[in-house]
Amino acid sequence: MSEAREVPQEAINRVRRRERAVEDEEWIRGFLREARYGVVATECDGQPFVNPLLFAYDEESNALYFHTSREGRICGNIGGNARVCFCASEMGRLVPGAAACALDVEYGSVVVFGRAEVLDDAAEAAKALRLLVEKYFPEMGSGAGGPAMKSAEVARPAVYRVRIEAWSGKRNAADSEAP
Repeated sequence: MSEAREVPQEAINRVRRRERAVEDEEWIRGFLREARYGVVATECDGQPFVNPLLFAYDEESNALYFHTSREGRICGNIGGNARVCFCASEMGRLVPGAAACALDVEYGSVVVFGRAEVLDDAAEAAKALRLLVEKYFPEMGSGAGGPAMKSAEVARPAVYRVRIEAWSGKRNAADSEAP
């Protein structure tokens, strides 16, 4: 078993393999708009937890939104430590190699660092829920033309905003060198 090694204290969003880093912020924003799901990482008493979930990215506020139950691990963990990490990714083609360590995969990913907060304001929570409906169920309509959200619907889940403090994009595309 290998020993734990100290990780240099660099920028939290620095990508180790610089040739795969995507620094084009429009690519990152587009990826977050289109990604089908993501995984939020929380922590409690030094134990990390990850949970997959649906999310919406709002460019205007530069924030991610998601909802969960008002009870459970995510809610409890964020209540104790608002710092979160979030990852959205997509897998492309498998790339064969001559040896096991040379096997590869095409992918794109964005990692977000920020702080999560429960939206206590009903209007803000409703706006976040509308963003989720618009992304995943556009046929339901939105805004004034869509179904009205009842206050009980808005109050039932815990609706979160993650204010983005830093992010990084990463991409491995076998056909190209640059993002």
